[in-house]
Amino acid sequence: MIKGKLLSLGGIFLVGAVCAQTAGDPAEGRKLAGQCRTCHGIDGYAKIPIAPHIGGEPAAYITSQLTSFRDGTRTHEMMSVVAKSLTNHQIADLAAWYASHAVKATLTADASGAPEACVACHGQNGIGLAEDVPNLAGETNIYIDTQLKAFRGGKRTHELMSAVAAGLTDEEIRAAADWYASVKIEITNAD
Repeated sequence: MIKGKLLSLGGIFLVGAVCAQTAGDPAEGRKLAGQCRTCHGIDGYAKIPIAPHIGGEPAAYITSQLTSFRDGTRTHEMMSVVAKSLTNHQIADLAAWYASHAVKATLTADASGAPEACVACHGQNGIGLAEDVPNLAGETNIYIDTQLKAFRGGKRTHELMSAVAAGLTDEEIRAAADWYASVKIEITNAD
């Protein structure tokens, strides 16, 4: 009986240790974010039109994307190089830092004009409605257009996004990109 309780207790400690390893430290992530600042900004507000805003993204989404770049399941000439040297702990820290920011989105047009194919996951205002859904609010239309066409053409793959993008015309992609680019955002540190 005691042996079974000790094994159970050991399992609890093991689970706790694994969870502790995957929970990132925002302060450590901020230190690492120096390498991200040129493109994404230290607080996650992108500095160049082809980079996404990452401040306020869910930690699970950032972790997934950085891991994909590191492992080669998603490729990008710059991100693949940057992510290749990141450890799981560093990825968790970066994800915690950027997720510690709050995003406020303000529509500049009537909400009824939001892209129908996108709102169920990305919302009318472009704030993702689930942990694995990125925010689109305030992204440049160049970035959104490029990513949707990458999903449509198979350069990027995702179970849902590939199927959604496959059915979109260039005009529908541009309309969605323009809609979310028109949303005004403010990214602030939640501390």
